[in-house]
Amino acid sequence: MKVPLLDLISQYATIKEEVLAQVNEVLDTQRCIGGPKVEELEEAVAKASGCKYAVGVSSGTDALLNSLMSLEIKSGDEVITTPFTFFATVGSIWRVGAKPVFVDIDPKTFNLNPELIEPAITKKTKAIMPVHLFGQMADMDPIMAVAGRNSLAVIEDAAQSITSTYKDKKAGSIGTCGCFSFFPSKNLGGIGDGGMVVTNDESLYHRLFIMRNHGMEPKYYHTYVGGNFRLDPIQAATLLVKLPHLKAWSKARRKNAAYYNKKFKNTPVQTPFVREDCESIYNQYVIRVPRRDEMVEYLRSREIGCEIYYPVPMHLQECFSSLRYKEGDFPESEKATKEVLALPVYPELTDEMKDTVVQAVLEFLG
Repeated sequence: MKVPLLDLISQYATIKEEVLAQVNEVLDTQRCIGGPKVEELEEAVAKASGCKYAVGVSSGTDALLNSLMSLEIKSGDEVITTPFTFFATVGSIWRVGAKPVFVDIDPKTFNLNPELIEPAITKKTKAIMPVHLFGQMADMDPIMAVAGRNSLAVIEDAAQSITSTYKDKKAGSIGTCGCFSFFPSKNLGGIGDGGMVVTNDESLYHRLFIMRNHGMEPKYYHTYVGGNFRLDPIQAATLLVKLPHLKAWSKARRKNAAYYNKKFKNTPVQTPFVREDCESIYNQYVIRVPRRDEMVEYLRSREIGCEIYYPVPMHLQECFSSLRYKEGDFPESEKATKEVLALPVYPELTDEMKDTVVQAVLEFLG
């Protein structure tokens, strides 16, 4: 049986008519930049995230970039983050001219290890950027305590974790601001790129709002040098259809994860660890296995979708070689890159499909 890593076609089939109606409404009005759909989505995502304000932007990457620019982080500054993440986390820091400073991960959660942050702080440090990886939030209390002691901003990279919780607080609501991605593969995905920044800081909200439109307010008057970070209203219209389903979709992912966890118990498969004070949305279901690369070939030969998130840590990427990090600097991140493997976990999976995945994994492991 063929089991894809993700099946967006099946999801779309359940909401197709509603999506088309919403998109047609945008096309009929020809409000193709900004407008009521974007404003409605901002209000809905802010509410769903337990935040006062939200600013729709053009991608999750631009959510991070807008946040850094709006916090006036620039050349000569340093931002502490994780080397085990998607490129956008570190690339956005680099693009504003700041220096990414890495600290290693907790090997259980794959998230930033809070105990390692304070020793990495210098006089140039301006912010901490924790990543809520694979749908689970980082350990935010000690991160916020370190930030408070050192007067640092905290930018939550919540691209993979919209509505996940830490001690009953939603992703994006704890730090200075939080950044979401609406890339199609996300739990809440659009039909193209899109993103959003949420915050409880009113002055930062106004800065984010202005910065997404070239730093312009009023029209043709520029207080700041911003960017073109505007969210497309067609994306907003689609996301407004999907948002009411997000809770059920994430619940279905947790159910699928629990199914896998039970089947993999007492086997060489290390299943995802979720802290007791967290609720994951399982943007990915990531296991750790021996002979990972061989398993990838085995599963793909049987038409079972899988993906390595991520094969190369950021400190070893060629484009960051000038930072002079070397292999061995962050052993937990490096070990993870050699062992992690994401399996299908999307809501539309049937038990038969999950059993096909489990059987193939266990057959490979003997």
